[in-house]
Amino acid sequence: MADSLEVFLHETGVPERTLAVVDSGQPEPIHDLFVDAFGSLGINLSGRDIGVGADESVVLLEDGEVVATSSIESLRKAVLLVNSDLYTTGLSGIEGSEAPAVLTELDGAVYTLRGFPASTKEKLLLIVMSRYIERQALESGAGRLDVAFQQLSRMRGEYGTKRTYERLLRTELDVHVYGVPDTDLGDIEATVHAGRSQRYRRSWFVVFVPQNGERPAALVAVENDRNTWRATWTYDRGRVGAIQDHIIEQF
Repeated sequence: MADSLEVFLHETGVPERTLAVVDSGQPEPIHDLFVDAFGSLGINLSGRDIGVGADESVVLLEDGEVVATSSIESLRKAVLLVNSDLYTTGLSGIEGSEAPAVLTELDGAVYTLRGFPASTKEKLLLIVMSRYIERQALESGAGRLDVAFQQLSRMRGEYGTKRTYERLLRTELDVHVYGVPDTDLGDIEATVHAGRSQRYRRSWFVVFVPQNGERPAALVAVENDRNTWRATWTYDRGRVGAIQDHIIEQF
């Protein structure tokens, strides 16, 4: 069952978090997009100037302490003013997929994120985090990368995904891909794990364990309702290793 991954969808000691827009002079539509994109995360959202960070920025606070700062422009480009087509068409390439720190540092918590038509923004966070981990793997160039696509045809049918994995497969990475076998991937230089069960249809994960001792990363998501995902990501070495071991044993 897909819910075999649910064992990893629980929070452990997550601090109280606030996302705060530093420049209170932002146009109202930007503020509305901010709320639309991040209002479902279960963290505090503040539109007031809290006296920290540079103008035109967003800060992430944990228990009142600033832990990350990102420009509003980076959030516009990554989430606020784009849709998933930016990532699937791949016009900017994997190197152009900048993930704002205020999003990547929201690790450890469990989120419920909706796709279209319920939301045009929430699911983008999973795409941003997937590209972030893939880029980390590309820059490292060695280690093991496990990725679930639901349908393996996405590796060929989505130009951005195709370009990303062409780059990844030219490295020394040991790449494993998972999904429903709805296309022939016989010539791809990755280890293909195919299945038609709900486990393959409803799982979304990107797990990278580097070879050289760098920080690992894992995104895990399970589709519990139509285009609605429960998800988390982590950089904890023990937790990432446990997720990878589970995937190796269960898929």
